[in-house]
Amino acid sequence: MSVTYDDSVGVEVSSDSFWEVGNYKRTVKRIDDGHRLCNDLMNCLHERARIEKAYAQQLTEWARRWRQLVEKGPQYGTVEKAWMAIMSEAEKVSELHLEVKASLMNEDFEKIKNWQKEAFHKQMMGGFKETKEAEDSFRKAQKPWAKKLKEVEAAKKAYHAACKEEKLAISRESNSKVDPSLNPEQLKKLQDKVEKCKQDVLKTKEKYEKSLKELDQGTPQYMENMEQVFEQCQQFEEKRLRFFREVLLEVQKHLDLSNVSSYKNIYRDLEQSIKAADAVEDLRWFRANHGPGMSMNWPQFEEWSADMNRTLSRREKKKATDGVTLTGINQTGDQALQNKPSSVSSYEKTQSYPTDWSDEESNNPFSSTDANGDSNPFDEDATSGTEVRVRALYDYEGQEHDELSFKAGDELTKIEDEDEQGWCKGRLDNGQVGLYPANYVEAIQ
Repeated sequence: MSVTYDDSVGVEVSSDSFWEVGNYKRTVKRIDDGHRLCNDLMNCLHERARIEKAYAQQLTEWARRWRQLVEKGPQYGTVEKAWMAIMSEAEKVSELHLEVKASLMNEDFEKIKNWQKEAFHKQMMGGFKETKEAEDSFRKAQKPWAKKLKEVEAAKKAYHAACKEEKLAISRESNSKVDPSLNPEQLKKLQDKVEKCKQDVLKTKEKYEKSLKELDQGTPQYMENMEQVFEQCQQFEEKRLRFFREVLLEVQKHLDLSNVSSYKNIYRDLEQSIKAADAVEDLRWFRANHGPGMSMNWPQFEEWSADMNRTLSRREKKKATDGVTLTGINQTGDQALQNKPSSVSSYEKTQSYPTDWSDEESNNPFSSTDANGDSNPFDEDATSGTEVRVRALYDYEGQEHDELSFKAGDELTKIEDEDEQGWCKGRLDNGQVGLYPANYVEAIQ
């Protein structure tokens, strides 16, 4: 009688050994796991690329904001340049991290994606071709041995049943000998039963031993066939493991900025910029531009002239020495840059800021309206007298915190008449109130 092979029925797995029927499925599952691990590695790199991009954007935003704050703050000279170098470092590092993000996605991510597509081939009915081939090969290699194993299990079961029946028959016969109610015919039947059970035990034992012998004879071939299929799976997995190692080394190279020459140059330049800061030079510059080193037009006797609508005041002469022309348009282009000692206005450079501040936005001294010049000391002093709309004839750059700045052609409102020194108080359209030279504007007709 033939036995139909089915590896899922009739054989109880007694151990966790690879050689047990059906335990090859763990090796087959590794193929599907390899495909999933490719997806996991791609997701891992994709998340890291997003982090690199976000970090780069945060560095750029931080550098832009603090560059503006330092420019408007009271720091000056070479120390200001050293401070600015920190922001330049952030901008350059931001570019490098964007390059890291691009390498992870355009090179590493795509490399894994293409390898996965070449290594795993999907079937029409689902699953992968490689998985099905491994499953079929293992099933084919295991089928003959599994069939013999089922025969052995059946023979063992029959032998054990015969032994049990024999023991029961012998027990009944022994009990009958002490039972006077049984006649000789009944005793004969019990003895015949014992004899038959002994014959069955011998037959089933012989069959059991024969099936075991056949199984043992088929085991070497079974092991050889299974080993061959297993090695094929090993080779497939080895390709994936070696590929992953190769990709991870590429990722390491892309992430390791310490070996990038431009990265090293960033911090070399930063160190040089900071070391170039010179306190003596900054103090000398401040003395010359905002201290006793400044030139001064000391008051002198001046004759009255009919051509002049007012006498040059002490204040106007001071402005003239700072590069302000009261009778013409300011210099522009390179000449203006040469005459300008610093990119920070005198108002911004002389403001005081609280020292007890933290890195919280609410406590940042540079985020206050005072630091940006939005508040004006004349807001409360502005009077509600006669207001006149005027137009600027020339450009004027305020040299003190109580002065207005405007361009030729700008319109503003005069809120106080000219004083004895030739200054008017006015209000810009943005609400800022301050002083300006009276002869720099004309009334709008």
